[in-house]
Amino acid sequence: MNLSDLKAALAAHPDLNLAIRLPDGDPVPAHFHITEVGHVVKRFIDCGGDMHHDESCLLQAWVADDIDHRFTAGKFARVLDLFARLTPNETLPVEVEYEDCSISQYPVLSAAATDGSLVLMLGEKHTDCLAKEACGLASADQAPSCCAPGSGCC
Repeated sequence: MNLSDLKAALAAHPDLNLAIRLPDGDPVPAHFHITEVGHVVKRFIDCGGDMHHDESCLLQAWVADDIDHRFTAGKFARVLDLFARLTPNETLPVEVEYEDCSISQYPVLSAAATDGSLVLMLGEKHTDCLAKEACGLASADQAPSCCAPGSGCC
């Protein structure tokens, strides 16, 4: 889901509480708070020497002891309006950073009004070798389970 899709969903349901579901279907506790909205730029080189550039809108979801706290879609839309000063465009993919034993990032797949809440459904992210052919691991359309010892990949 990109930023403009998220903003449209929020605008369509401003009075609903915001909810987040992890990839396994478990909910983030209802009293979470979006503490940061960031424009993240990642420039990197893969193990084959090719340069890459990636950008996203990263939302940090935080859970505190205030169990009565609820974050509405309308309040979140106002926070995203402030974010407009920092983002180059609204086509950025949206991800959620959430800590439950460890900090993880999840892409936002969809937003839907369900059971009186606007629910953000999160997907999974995986690591990958971006230079499989250069590493001699496999063709670009095959996904090996790991680098072979001595392959020079890593």
